Amino acid sequence: MKPDKVLSVTGMAARSGHIVSGEFSTENTIKKMRAHLVIVASDASDNTKKHFSDMCAYRKVPYAEYADKTSLGHAIGKEFRASLAVTDENLAKLILNKLEETEQLNHGGNR
Repeated sequence: MKPDKVLSVTGMAARSGHIVSGEFSTENTIKKMRAHLVIVASDASDNTKKHFSDMCAYRKVPYAEYADKTSLGHAIGKEFRASLAVTDENLAKLILNKLEETEQLNHGGNR
């Protein structure tokens, strides 16, 4: 199995203290304008996805749906997580770059 670069960098961000996770903490971080990227698990409820998508769009915070709750949680050293926010701008940019690379690979470069 190939290592997942997005989750690896997310784990690195968590170990360096630049990740907040869980719906309540993620929402507060967005509202305080400290979030530079929000990731919601692809198997989260449609309600949760819409809630964070709308909140991020309003505050112009990058938003992504990626992995499942278990994988997202495991990457940051937790059991499972539906949402998380990256609080460091440089790490958020790095994760976004890895997300874009993953999209390129998944779609063969065609959009």
